[in-house]
Amino acid sequence: MKKQVEDKKTALLQAALKLFTERGFHGTSTAQISKEAGVATGTLFNYFPTKEDLINGLYLDVKGKLSRIMGEDLQTQNTFHAKLKKIWYNMIEWGINNPDDFLFVGQFCSSPYITSYTREEVAKEYVFLSDLVKEGITNGDIKDYSVELITSMFYQSSRAVVNLILDYEPEDKDKVIEDGFQVVWEGLVKK
Repeated sequence: MKKQVEDKKTALLQAALKLFTERGFHGTSTAQISKEAGVATGTLFNYFPTKEDLINGLYLDVKGKLSRIMGEDLQTQNTFHAKLKKIWYNMIEWGINNPDDFLFVGQFCSSPYITSYTREEVAKEYVFLSDLVKEGITNGDIKDYSVELITSMFYQSSRAVVNLILDYEPEDKDKVIEDGFQVVWEGLVKK
């Protein structure tokens, strides 16, 4: 029974992801989401009482997946530079391999429908990145800018690289990814 419940919830989240990225929040009805998920509209409301609850649940889900991907294999890296580069590559590959998720995060990261509670919960998922940046500043690896500025610039730069790759399909994708990291790194590193 529990698996069936999770399957329905997952189907609803996947349908919402597809439709929100295609049609936007206002252009997507709960009936469309239910139909796309293959469940009754009443079933949707059992999991998500409002469309706002659904979009917040989806945002938590997608951002949680991204944070887990970003942190993969960090323990195998020995230096601040290597750790930051690993996060960069993990994030870029995730965006390329999950374009709907990537588009959704970009569309809704500043949305008024994402509640402050959801934003606070998402922030908890990214403490490892903030801690790494603080460590880099403390150890003198990077300039003493605000952690929020560094993480925001890092994220926005990764979005630019993913967009470039998805939109233009460059011949040497790896060079674009590496060059993107170098642009970010050169802006952070103390000389």
